[in-house]
Amino acid sequence: MRIHAWIAFAALTIGGGALPPASADAQAGAAGRPALADEVAEALQPSSEAALQMSEWVIASQNNGGLPFIVIDKFAAAVFVFDPDGEFVGETPALLGMALGDESTPGIGERELSEMGPAEKTTPAGRFAARIGGARGGHRVLWVDYSLSVALHPVVTRNRRERRAQRLRSRTPDDNRITFGCINVPAPFYADLIRPLFREAGGIVYILPEITPVEEVFPNFQFRSTSRAMTSR
Repeated sequence: MRIHAWIAFAALTIGGGALPPASADAQAGAAGRPALADEVAEALQPSSEAALQMSEWVIASQNNGGLPFIVIDKFAAAVFVFDPDGEFVGETPALLGMALGDESTPGIGERELSEMGPAEKTTPAGRFAARIGGARGGHRVLWVDYSLSVALHPVVTRNRRERRAQRLRSRTPDDNRITFGCINVPAPFYADLIRPLFREAGGIVYILPEITPVEEVFPNFQFRSTSRAMTSR
């Protein structure tokens, strides 16, 4: 079964690519938009310092272009959601690609699932223009990168041996690497937050790297070093 056949049969193909980068003034925060409120920062910081810093940068630079956005920290196996004004909406644990890595193999979206090697089952890092699109069985998913068949969608529980629902509920991210590259989230979280926010005009998804230096993935973003490095695990 092809990946596109498994999750796709898409009625809507993502197009247009990423939004242009913000201007130098915007990158410096000259637009005057505030950083995250203190209480929001306090809520995010224990979960992911990297996601906190990325969110602050997106808001200050207006890199989201007035669209809702998501920051995904693969280290923490966590998804952080913001509305178009940069207001923090919510966070959830997530399941990610079972292999470490920040790039997808070219043409992987057209390959048979059985043809994918263990090292190819990665969730790519980067900035993605995402839209809700049709999927097999009448489902709707948030296509992060349609050409690579990378989507954010409700957790898939068909294969009970994978214990995906239990992995989402576990206390640590150590067992959250199980997918072929897609991002799985709890079904209520997707239905209540993701789908309504992204249904009209789509949005931006920022996936932080776990191996590649962050400045190579996001050249205009400067991560402030803390006790946890973003480039090693």
